[in-house]
Amino acid sequence: MRQIPNLVYSDENGRIYDDPDFEMLGQSGRATVPIDPEQLIPLPPGSELFTLPGCLPIGFLRRRKRRKVLNRLPSPAKGRPRAVAAFLSPAYLRLLNTAYATDRKKTAGPVLPLFAYTAVGYAHGRFWVPAVRVDKDSRQELANFDPTAVPRLAEKMVARHPGNRLVEHVAHCATVYRCPAAQNYFYERYEAPLPTSPSCNSACVGCISLQPKEGRVASHDRIRFVPRPEEIRDLAVRHLETAERAMVSFGQGCEGEPLNQGWVLEEAIRLIRKETSKGRIHLNTNGSRPEVVERLMDTGLDSIRVSLNSAIPGTYNAYYKPAGYSFTDVVRSIRSVREGGGYACINLLVFPGVTDQPAEMEALEDLLRSTALQMVQMRNLNIDPELYLETLGIRDRRPGRGVAFLMERLLEARPGLRFGYFNPPAEEIAGNDGSDTAAAPSGQFR
Repeated sequence: MRQIPNLVYSDENGRIYDDPDFEMLGQSGRATVPIDPEQLIPLPPGSELFTLPGCLPIGFLRRRKRRKVLNRLPSPAKGRPRAVAAFLSPAYLRLLNTAYATDRKKTAGPVLPLFAYTAVGYAHGRFWVPAVRVDKDSRQELANFDPTAVPRLAEKMVARHPGNRLVEHVAHCATVYRCPAAQNYFYERYEAPLPTSPSCNSACVGCISLQPKEGRVASHDRIRFVPRPEEIRDLAVRHLETAERAMVSFGQGCEGEPLNQGWVLEEAIRLIRKETSKGRIHLNTNGSRPEVVERLMDTGLDSIRVSLNSAIPGTYNAYYKPAGYSFTDVVRSIRSVREGGGYACINLLVFPGVTDQPAEMEALEDLLRSTALQMVQMRNLNIDPELYLETLGIRDRRPGRGVAFLMERLLEARPGLRFGYFNPPAEEIAGNDGSDTAAAPSGQFR
């Protein structure tokens, strides 16, 4: 029988320990659950380890065969231990959250930053995580970027487009926030971002570009202007004409909802297609304004990716807090793209123990069937776990059926469905209605 990796935790200074007396555990919703060794993989390159202030680690005490909250560091160390979590590299999906208990000896701990907190353990000289790679694309792998080259490439591109505020904004994202999508634009490859909207008609609890002044902190700043259609065209055309596996995408992490700037997008697409027919023009969106989506499809939009955390309206509304639209509008937007001959994906924000509950899976299956979706991008929902569960009003400790089981159910509901993490370029979807599916999670732990 394989031994589960050791529990890892840290002291208050961030030094990480592993404890052979304890097995690692995972968290599914509010339930602490054992680890399936078949779902463990080595911590992917480019991933990070975080310590969680105010969160006590939970492990399985091997000799007594019971779960235990660690509330003090072993001697000679002093102080309170902290739980440790992994933040996975792009293209990897967590299967369980890290297991922890709130430290009741402290006042209410800080809300954790907007990351995904994956369970992590240590064995055989390396860290292990319950995760699966859902996209073979390497476009955002750390090894493909040279941080010393990006400023020079950005400066060169800005000089090529004097006075173009959009190119300057993307350069800021690439050099200050080191956004991989923005950096790829300056490398002249893959998917180039086209942020357009300072405003949004959702108030997502986990929004990465705008948060209330008190409490949570956004990961980066939101764009503060609406670019002119000509600025968008000038960025997009060269990229579509010259880049490897070229596509351009409205709807980025550094903006609100692009459909709020529908006329700008419409005119920009028209200008782009006057100059080139190459590549794909794509829209990442909340799908809130189907009438705008229909106009964009008529103008030349090729594909859409609609983000959602749930196909149950109540769960969706609790997280997205929509203003002036309903989940019915979201579904209508997806259908309009499919009816117009475009490629339609959803960006499913996965949270173990919530997304894999039976009612959630059933609603997702119904959505796949009713909209003929071609792809589900499985993305980790970046949020403090306690905040998310409180937002949804989840009190019970019933674990989910498992993210791997969820993926199997969705494939049964929509044969030929494609799983992934990134928006696929035209070369990958030409004549393909989704046959390139991801395999079920399979671990490498020995």
